[in-house]
Amino acid sequence: MFAEQEKSWAGRNEAEKEFRVVAATAKRERDVKNKRGNCLPKAQAELLSGQKNLQQSQALKSLAWRLNSNRIFLPGSVFSCLDQMVEELRLKMSTILETSELPAVFDGVKLAAVAAVLYVIVRCLNLKSPTAPPELIYQDSALARFLLKSCPLLTKEYIPPLIWGKSGHIQTALYGKMGRVRSPHPNGLRKYLTMPDGATATFDLFEPRSEHCTGEDVTMVICPGIANHSEKQYIRTFVDYAQKNGYRCAVLNHLGALPNIELTSARMFTYGCTWEFGAMVNYIKKTYPQTQLIVVGFSLGGNIVCKYLGESQANQERVLCCVSLCQGYSALRAQETFMQWDHCRRFYNFLMADNMKKIILSHRQVLFGDNNMKKPQSLSDADLGKLYTATSLMQIDDNVMRKFHGYSSLKEYYEEESCLHYLHRIYVPLLLVNAADDPLVHESLLSIPRALSEKKENVMHVLPLHGGHLGFFEGSVLFPEPLTWMDKLVVQYANAICQWEKTKPHCSDAEQADSGQE
Repeated sequence: MFAEQEKSWAGRNEAEKEFRVVAATAKRERDVKNKRGNCLPKAQAELLSGQKNLQQSQALKSLAWRLNSNRIFLPGSVFSCLDQMVEELRLKMSTILETSELPAVFDGVKLAAVAAVLYVIVRCLNLKSPTAPPELIYQDSALARFLLKSCPLLTKEYIPPLIWGKSGHIQTALYGKMGRVRSPHPNGLRKYLTMPDGATATFDLFEPRSEHCTGEDVTMVICPGIANHSEKQYIRTFVDYAQKNGYRCAVLNHLGALPNIELTSARMFTYGCTWEFGAMVNYIKKTYPQTQLIVVGFSLGGNIVCKYLGESQANQERVLCCVSLCQGYSALRAQETFMQWDHCRRFYNFLMADNMKKIILSHRQVLFGDNNMKKPQSLSDADLGKLYTATSLMQIDDNVMRKFHGYSSLKEYYEEESCLHYLHRIYVPLLLVNAADDPLVHESLLSIPRALSEKKENVMHVLPLHGGHLGFFEGSVLFPEPLTWMDKLVVQYANAICQWEKTKPHCSDAEQADSGQE
């Protein structure tokens, strides 16, 4: 009997102790809430308060049952009251969960997710980047001052399409995928030239559709980008615009680039081979003895035309000026940056390598066939196997392209084929255009044209903030215009040079008179 009574008192003491703990915990939570203040949203505060009250009621109900099990009998009304309290709290909780105010609890999370998505979009589309006139690097000279007056685009703000135009990747992707929007179809005549090694060079000739602003006969000799030709949309758009401004246009088709023209020798175009371009220029000079030349090169074509002009002083005869657009100037320096993942250059490298593989394999019978006695001795079936597994332009150049001209190493090939060592030999006016957000041309390569334009009076480097690689689309919000800022700049610069050549003696006399007055 005493043992049972002692056990009953021990159970009562333990239950009372637990009850005091629950009460003290509830009191501390109320005190903390009072100190913290009612800073939570109403729905969230009610939800948290209901959860705590429900937990405390369930704890009291559990305590009552434990007292009862320890022979501390409570009236049945206590259990009924506790059951009713728990049920009411559960109903209250379900009401709170079903109210329309509860989504406000999670609005912060949704808002944060939306903000994160918007932040990524703003960063990817570069929407916070300002629009500004292009950066110009040049020597102060009479020619430079004349160009700044005659070419408003050099000093005017370039405004790309509002939504996506500030992204160099989108500008580059649109150029690569569709070239231009609503591209015209100029009518030209295809010419065929037989090279000394048996190769057949082709170019398309387009006659002017109006008189030139100076009344002179002027021909633009154009070299497209890598694996491109006169049928590309960006070339067609530019040629149509140049024709309307009174220019005859001769567009080189890179050797092996046209799908319907078979190779007649075991050789394709390479990074810096100027043979086909030189043959086209010589044809134009002989056929039109009175014409003056404007030399234009896009991307890889910019490297070829600059190298051609710098190879010999005779190549610059009858050339009024040269325009190079979005080239990288040094293949040896560019190969390191092309293997890097920043700005997705490694991905672009893979895409261009894949396109080159398709072109080479379309001519594999001529380039790798056993019955071809003219194929390079160093080109073997093993090189064809390496071509299938190549994932970069450097691998293709090392295994195939350099061997067309007998280079012993990739380094030698890149050094000899780059225009870097020929730029200082160009004496005609030279316009070098790049975009600061070009994903293919690393910013370290832009030090080459910058240094050159700071030393030579005939060179001007134009660097807009936006434009990508051969993009330079213009437009209001979403849809671009058919004609790009780049197209208009080249024609505007060519017009200014033609005017300069026509009025150069008068400009020199006027400058001497001004200096004499000072």
